[in-house]
Amino acid sequence: MIERYAREEMKKIWDLQSKFEYYLKVEIAVCEAYAQEGKFPEKDIEELKNKAAFTIERIDEIEAEVRHDVIAFLTCVNESLGDLAKYMHVGMTSSDVIDTAFALQIQDSGKIIVEDLKSTIESLKELAQKHKNTICIGRSHGIHAEVMTFGVKICSWIDIMERQLENFEHALEQIRVGQISGPVGTYSNISPKIEEITCKNLGLKPARISTQIIARDYHAYFMQSLALIASVIEQFATEIRHLQRTEVLEAEEGFGAKQKGSSAMPHKKNPVLSENLCGLARVVRANSIVALENIPLWHERDISHSSAERIIFPDSLTLVDFMLNRFNGVVKNLVVHEKNMLKNTEKFGGIVFSQKVLLELVEKGLTREEAYRIVQRNALDAFENDGDFKANLFKDNEVTNRLTKEEIEKIFDKNAFLSNIDTIYNRILD
Repeated sequence: MIERYAREEMKKIWDLQSKFEYYLKVEIAVCEAYAQEGKFPEKDIEELKNKAAFTIERIDEIEAEVRHDVIAFLTCVNESLGDLAKYMHVGMTSSDVIDTAFALQIQDSGKIIVEDLKSTIESLKELAQKHKNTICIGRSHGIHAEVMTFGVKICSWIDIMERQLENFEHALEQIRVGQISGPVGTYSNISPKIEEITCKNLGLKPARISTQIIARDYHAYFMQSLALIASVIEQFATEIRHLQRTEVLEAEEGFGAKQKGSSAMPHKKNPVLSENLCGLARVVRANSIVALENIPLWHERDISHSSAERIIFPDSLTLVDFMLNRFNGVVKNLVVHEKNMLKNTEKFGGIVFSQKVLLELVEKGLTREEAYRIVQRNALDAFENDGDFKANLFKDNEVTNRLTKEEIEKIFDKNAFLSNIDTIYNRILD
């Protein structure tokens, strides 16, 4: 099922053909390291590079007999090399190939995710700039709180997403390690210098220490960074879903000219893209738990992690790539209903101005408790009776004895809430 979400660039990195191409890239890099150290003839290694080949069909035939994918791969390649096969896999173990090739796949996939993140952040910045002064209601507990701007809401998303970019880049750098260290990591039949040269030529760092594998806490940390990206996308998608609710209708996903929302109800425009993102985030988070469970292996290595990783890494990287691109599309096509946003700030006669009334009454000499009682009484009356908070204040002697009509009107100036918007924008958008 993940195939349907895969973009071609990411999909190719994780297909079977590419897997064995990465294996061959590692094997040739080791041969070149031996040649660089004067152990193998450079001329022979150049010829080996030109001749080395494999086919998936032949690997499958061999694996059906030997029941070992790396041996099947090597046997197939060696069939193309003749006498040159003596230079292949010297002093190595299977995991030297597997884990180092795996690191290359992760690095190439990670570069795509980094670009996705940067593109999404740019789209969010454009949205934030456009709606810097678009007044809307801020909510806590899902309930109207105070006036803000839609741009400030998006600034929060930018801050979160930039943090995920930083986290992901750190995790990607952490996992940029390879190993060419032999059966239990002691370099028993290969020099650490070969590992050093090989990793350098492949754009990797040698693991400080490996057993027969690279320790799986590297991989778990990387998967956690993917889970974080998926989770914050869900956070944003959930907000969009709430804002698209009929009784709110402050923002909604773009709706195509020929799109249909329901087989039964022609009026429906559903936030299906955001709902889809919320569901996929659950898959990525669940996969991150599997990565944590892959950390405790028996002794220097077992293969209980291997079967799980063949699923969770391509799936999670494919899904996060898809999610970022889908979310980016939602952001670029988001329909913002500015009039509804403004209208919602004025519900029940502006009860969201209650704190400013409270503070003004305190300024006039009331205790906070006295002021709170007066304001709450008028606000709840408006809320519970579909009334008008401001009108209630004008009729309340305990208010009008202390505040003039002009002073009350001034309290309900929305711009008073926005005096520090520039400070927020300077922090987020420089």
